[in-house]
Amino acid sequence: MTISFAGKVAIVTGAGNGLGRSHALELAKRGAKVVVNDLGGARDGSGASSEASQEVVRLIEEMGGEAISHGANVANFDEVQDMVQQTINKWGRVDILINNAGILRDKSFSKMTIDDFKLVMDVHLMGSVNCTKAVWDIMREQNYGRIVMTTSSSGLYGNFGQSNYGAAKMAVLGLMNTLVLEGAKNNIHINALAPTAGTRMTEDLMPAEIVKAFSPEAVTAGLLTLCDDDAPNRFILCAGAGGYSSASIFETEGCFLPQNAQNPETVREHWPEITAQDNQATLASGAKQGEKFVMKAMAFMKRQQK
Repeated sequence: MTISFAGKVAIVTGAGNGLGRSHALELAKRGAKVVVNDLGGARDGSGASSEASQEVVRLIEEMGGEAISHGANVANFDEVQDMVQQTINKWGRVDILINNAGILRDKSFSKMTIDDFKLVMDVHLMGSVNCTKAVWDIMREQNYGRIVMTTSSSGLYGNFGQSNYGAAKMAVLGLMNTLVLEGAKNNIHINALAPTAGTRMTEDLMPAEIVKAFSPEAVTAGLLTLCDDDAPNRFILCAGAGGYSSASIFETEGCFLPQNAQNPETVREHWPEITAQDNQATLASGAKQGEKFVMKAMAFMKRQQK
């Protein structure tokens, strides 16, 4: 079945270049009305220009689509609210939000300033929070919403020199996990994309021939499966250079230690049980971990009473 976005209104942040540009163009090709958001800054977040976003709008209009540009800094909630209000004024709804905007301030943790850490957190994490907050009630009222967070292997697994970026990219997954629970009754699905692509953010970090293989279009093909009517919920899709995979957080079954055995030596002694992966599972919410441990305690008490 062809994936279509006809009649849908999408906001794509950081859509002037790279992945965001690719996302915006493909959503428009498939029928979406698109808000092309881009502050137009450099890779490190400095400067601002509307030239790139206006070029994307022009390309969308040339193909017969509808688009507007907005230069909101996603780290500024007032500017984000203005962007969403302009979207509502023009099209009356917001169906899709792609939280894609980002910057890099790579340095080893010992050399990184606190300001560089905070700025990356502000753009990636608070930018996603601000944009999601600004559309949340709209999506709840219309009983429909599709939101995609942009995470990264740097957050999932770590990457030297990216403690700020990695922290922010893992944090958006924590945001997703709770919003999935809160948005379920209003048909709001939230997923995450972990892209590997040769974009303006990475173009001088990899050889040119490798950058070509990691085209943004390959990632966008995956992105589109996360924000249509049949999108999954709480899914982490990894994509790049034609490769696609999923990432999940699993918890082992673990063990139970009675009160008189709760000391570090006994915990270490039971390490094989704690780490055994044969019965590991994903948990639907944080409360499920507590339930699991309570059930273990109750089962132990029953055995003691026999």
